[in-house]
Amino acid sequence: MSMRKTTEYTLLFCITILALGACSSQPNKPEKKPNIIYILADDLGYAELGSFGQELIETPNLDALAASGMRFTQHYSGAPVCAPSRCVLLTGQHSGHAYIRGNDEWAERGEVWNFAKAVEDPNLEGQRPIPDSIPTIGNVLQSAGYKTAVVGKWGLGAPLTDGIPNNRGFDFFYGYNCQRQAHTLYPKHLWKNKEKVWLDNELVVPNTKLDSAANPYDLASYAKYFQKDYAPKLMQDEVLGFIDQNKDNPFFVYYATPLTHAPLQVPQQYVDKYVKKFGDEEPYLGNRGYFPNRYPRAAYAAMVTYLDDQVGEIVQKLKDIGQYDNTLIIFTSDNGPTYNGGTDSPFFDSAKPFKSEYGWGKGFTHEGGVRVPMIASWKDKIEPGSSSPLISAFWDVLPTLAEVAGTKAPENIDGISFLPELLGQEDQKQHEFLYWEFPSYEGQQAVRMGDWKGLRNKIFKGNMDIELYNLKSDLREQNNVAAQNPEVVKRIAELMKQEHASALIDRFKMEELGDVKASVN
Repeated sequence: MSMRKTTEYTLLFCITILALGACSSQPNKPEKKPNIIYILADDLGYAELGSFGQELIETPNLDALAASGMRFTQHYSGAPVCAPSRCVLLTGQHSGHAYIRGNDEWAERGEVWNFAKAVEDPNLEGQRPIPDSIPTIGNVLQSAGYKTAVVGKWGLGAPLTDGIPNNRGFDFFYGYNCQRQAHTLYPKHLWKNKEKVWLDNELVVPNTKLDSAANPYDLASYAKYFQKDYAPKLMQDEVLGFIDQNKDNPFFVYYATPLTHAPLQVPQQYVDKYVKKFGDEEPYLGNRGYFPNRYPRAAYAAMVTYLDDQVGEIVQKLKDIGQYDNTLIIFTSDNGPTYNGGTDSPFFDSAKPFKSEYGWGKGFTHEGGVRVPMIASWKDKIEPGSSSPLISAFWDVLPTLAEVAGTKAPENIDGISFLPELLGQEDQKQHEFLYWEFPSYEGQQAVRMGDWKGLRNKIFKGNMDIELYNLKSDLREQNNVAAQNPEVVKRIAELMKQEHASALIDRFKMEELGDVKASVN
C-alpha cells in the first residue's frame, strides 16, 4: 500500500473516531411525554356503540378505535348525572367524598332557570365551583409539563368565579360554562377562556314548542330549532386547533362534548341517512322537554354518528401531525342513557344488557345508569382488539393519567391507576369495592363488591333497606337476594357507612345518613 493511501485511511479513521466521540458526548434528547386525549360523551348508553353491541346506530370510527385498543366492559361513571360525575372524574374522589355530589344550579343567586336572562347575565350562568383547595386532573398534568385544554361542557364553576376552567388547571377553555345553557346546541354564546363569544344564532329558549298553526309532519315547521353556528362543530374546530398548535409539547385534551345529550339537534344530512334507514316515524312535539323534532329516533342516531365522525377526525389529525403513535386516547360517557327530550333509549336498547327504561338509566345507580362504555387506544402500548373485565371507575382516571405523565397523584383520592391493565402487565391492583351516593332522585347509595351489587333507593322517603343482586347471574338486577345473603348485606351496609362523609354543601347532605344541615340547630 502506498504512503499516500495509508495517510488517507489514517485520516479517515481519526475523523470517524472524533465524530463518534462528539456524538457520544452530546446528551440524549429526552423523549416527549405521551399526549392524552380524554373524550367524554354526554348521556351515551353502554350499548350505543357497535363495539359494545349496538345494532341500529353506525359508529365505524369508534369501532375502529376499539379494534386498535382495549374495551373496558366493567367501567363505571362517577355518578348517574352530569356535574357530580365530572367532579368525580376531575378530582379522583368518589361521590361519598367529592365536593359536588349532584346537579346544583346555585339557585340562591336569582333566576338561574330563566334561560334568556342567564344568556345576558353571567352572574346567573353556571354551577357551584370546585374549591381551589381540591386539585384537578388539569392541575396534576400542568405540573408535569403538559399544555391542558377542556373543550365542551364544564358545569363545575360559574363565570366570574374562581371555578372557571382556566383557574382549575386548564390553559385553554372553549365551550359551555353552564350545563343549562347546553340545553340548546345552537346557543347565543359560548366561552373562550374568560371571554364571552357571541354566535350567529337567534335565541330560542329550550322548551319552545312548535307554532300553533304549524304542521308537525312538515320538516319546515322545525326550521327555527336549526340555525347557523352549531356548537359541536365549533368545539371540534377548537380541539383540532389545540392539537395542531401543541404538537411539539405534551398535551392533554379533556373533550367534554355535549353530544349526545338532548336536545335532538344535528345537521340534517346526518338525520336523512337514518330516516332512510328507519323509515318514517311520529314526530316528537316537545312534551318531555327541550325542542320538538320531526324525526326523533333518526336524530338521536344521527347525533351519535356525528360524534363518531368527530372522533375519526381527531385520529386523522394525530396521524397527519405525526402524534398518533404517542397519544393515549380514551373514550367514555358521563352516565347512562337518558329518558327525555324525545330520545328513545328502549328503542335502541341503549343500556343492553341492562335495562334502559326510566328508573334504570340516567339518574339511577342501577347498572344502566352508571356502567358506561370505555375504549382506550395507544399504538404499540395497548394490545389491539383486547378487552378488559377490570372493575374500574371515574375516580381511577386521575391516578392513571398521572402515572402516564410520570408524576404523582394527590394523596387524598379514592382511585387506583389502571395503567398496568392498559399495558398488559400483571401487577394491576384491584378495588375491593366501588361506592356511589346520589342525593337526588329520592336519595340513593350503591356498592359494587365483586359480583355483588347493593342498592339503597328512596332514602329520602325513609327507606334504608338494602337490595342485593348477584351480577354474575342477574345483570339486569331483577332478583333481590338480600334475604338469602345477610352477611353480604351486612358488609355492604358497613361500606355505605364507612365511605359516606358528610357533604360540605347543604344541598348534598343526607340527613337520613346522619348529616346535619347548617340551617338546623
